Amino acid sequence: MNLVIIETENNSRTKTEKLKSSKGLMKIEGEYLIERIIRIGRINGVTRVFCIINSHEPELEHYLSTNNFGIPTKLIVPHQEGYMHILFALASVHNKESFFLASTNSVFLEREFSEFVTYSLLREDADGVVAVTRHLNDKKPLGVAMNDEDTILKFNHSKEGYSWFNGGIYYFSPNILSGTNYTFHADISSIELFMQSLIADRYILKAFSFSKIINVESAADLIKAEEFIRLNK
Repeated sequence: MNLVIIETENNSRTKTEKLKSSKGLMKIEGEYLIERIIRIGRINGVTRVFCIINSHEPELEHYLSTNNFGIPTKLIVPHQEGYMHILFALASVHNKESFFLASTNSVFLEREFSEFVTYSLLREDADGVVAVTRHLNDKKPLGVAMNDEDTILKFNHSKEGYSWFNGGIYYFSPNILSGTNYTFHADISSIELFMQSLIADRYILKAFSFSKIINVESAADLIKAEEFIRLNK
């Protein structure tokens, strides 16, 4: 069981706000965000971590390449290809093993992630599981429509008519990349497009609800994340 952590965008916004560090190297309760995700993954049974980060993040690259996280950690720094291209390139690994996917700056409750892992591994009737939440600090949320059995029917870039939104944390069974040819789908440049393509190809995706997921993009987000964790201990 693997964990893929992606650094999806540059840090111009965070650095403009004088945080002066990669999103993954911002701290919450004395722990780097990316360190926190790796630790939570490890204690929940993840056996290997792949970190896909931007080439313009030397501090994060140095941190990941020089520290021991108690679990095999492979660092991937694409210089031209997008992170989705790299994800598809890992198909030779992930078409045999299940994997979780999260962003470097995602903050969530540890107990909810543990419940997410347990739920995901028990869903033999699904090809993947998507974390959904009603509370997400995202200017462009991805709405999620699902039926009474929590099967996802559609994703949509709209707030109108949606009460659940994509939380940016995923579980994928080996079926997702087994026998697919996504490597050559140049139009799939984001995880949102990938998810929509899975629905179009009739893969079964289930939704699992989190109380809140905070994607830290600013100093204000970091304060909210720390308060969220403190109030839910």
